[in-house]
Amino acid sequence: MRAVDPLPRNFYDRNAVKVAPDLVGCVLARRGRRGWLLGRIIEAEAYVGEHDLACHSRAGRTARKMLNTVCGPGSDANAVLIRAAEPIEASAPWLHSSATGPGNLCSAFGIERRHNRADLCDAESGLLILPRERKPRLVRGPRVGVDYAGTWAKEPLRFWDARSAHVSRR
Repeated sequence: MRAVDPLPRNFYDRNAVKVAPDLVGCVLARRGRRGWLLGRIIEAEAYVGEHDLACHSRAGRTARKMLNTVCGPGSDANAVLIRAAEPIEASAPWLHSSATGPGNLCSAFGIERRHNRADLCDAESGLLILPRERKPRLVRGPRVGVDYAGTWAKEPLRFWDARSAHVSRR
């Protein structure tokens, strides 16, 4: 892996609506048996706390397999769901479409329950988010698969890179 420091801890000390678009274009890095697997994050959704009816924190833990980054100022727990990533260089040529959608992304990167609470700011965790190299062309729209959340389902809290062919849903 290239010698780059992960995003600093204070990056995540903001509301998810600010963190989510800033994660698009960043690099998801997972240490595996053959080195680091790298993918550019191209889609993310913001969940803004217990009052957000689509946010899992309002109902407690779920058994779903997803990669979320916890963020938010102070005790105001927010989360950003990483929905999709595209391959970078020769790191993962097979990653072409397999990291599109939250469950597929976790499978493609080998992210398992043991990664729960991994410190994304510590290289020892084996799971990092690195700064972006280029600015994406951001698009904003409603989140996916949260129809049960009433008016929260229509909130434009999903962000994606319009240049990428790997977005889970247009």
